[in-house]
Amino acid sequence: MILKRNFNPIKVIQYVKIELAVAIIITIVVFLLHRQGITTIALPFSISAILGSALAIFIAFRNNSSYGRWWEARTLWGGIVNSSRVLARLIITFTDSHAHQPNYNKERSEQFKKDMVYKTIAWVHALRLHLRKQNNWQELKPLLNEQEFTILENTQNKPNYLHLLMGKQIYEAMANGTLGGFDSFQMEGQLLALANYQGGCERIKNTPLLRQYDYFTRVFLYTFIVLLPFSLIGDFTKMNIAYLMIPVSLIISFVFAVIGKVGEVNEDPFENKITDVPLSALCNTIERDLREMLGDRNLPKKLEPENGYLF
Repeated sequence: MILKRNFNPIKVIQYVKIELAVAIIITIVVFLLHRQGITTIALPFSISAILGSALAIFIAFRNNSSYGRWWEARTLWGGIVNSSRVLARLIITFTDSHAHQPNYNKERSEQFKKDMVYKTIAWVHALRLHLRKQNNWQELKPLLNEQEFTILENTQNKPNYLHLLMGKQIYEAMANGTLGGFDSFQMEGQLLALANYQGGCERIKNTPLLRQYDYFTRVFLYTFIVLLPFSLIGDFTKMNIAYLMIPVSLIISFVFAVIGKVGEVNEDPFENKITDVPLSALCNTIERDLREMLGDRNLPKKLEPENGYLF
């Protein structure tokens, strides 16, 4: 996620370098041909104006849709942060509330709390890796026992498998007296919420923005860039400032290209890019909060923005 207010112009240009290269070549060719006396290449400006209007509609729709996807992704992860905290609180308070029971076993209860909270942390990290299609699953090894991690490595949907482990452990705890008969209801409610958030994230990840809008936006953009110099050269020549057609054409092409690129880069919020939802920072926040709730004081270092970017 980008936090800084001012961008590096060189990096911005790199995002639209292909579009700018096409614009530069076409603009210079049109200018040189017109200087050679080939005036028939001049087109009415109304052609570019009409095409620019159609292009603006497509770009506006795509940008609005892309931002909607990005904001929904951030909202889903905000819900994951909240539900993870609630689930950890329920695990800890429900377990401690049975300390007065005759079958209470302090060592067993403390181990249950640690295992469940660590599995919640593991699920959050697993979802991040799952959405970003990363394979560094060794990050989860300290949070699970040897057998659980070995089985996890061979599962297809690792966050879903971790939910299964958590569900089984809850009902084992009910059977041995660590939890009471109705404690599972509220825990299951939070597991359901986390499962729904995962499903929402997977829907965004696996359903791209309508390809029609992506394709025709690119086609219209390049068509506009190509036709723009032909539409400007006639008017600028009449004003005896034909040479200014080059920078004006490049500026207009640059503006449309950048606006189009904004929607493109925001379309997929789980690709581990600088424009994505900061999953690593959110996972770090959840891990720090949940470990602190267990009484752990040796917390992971808080992730801070790097050069104006939060990952």
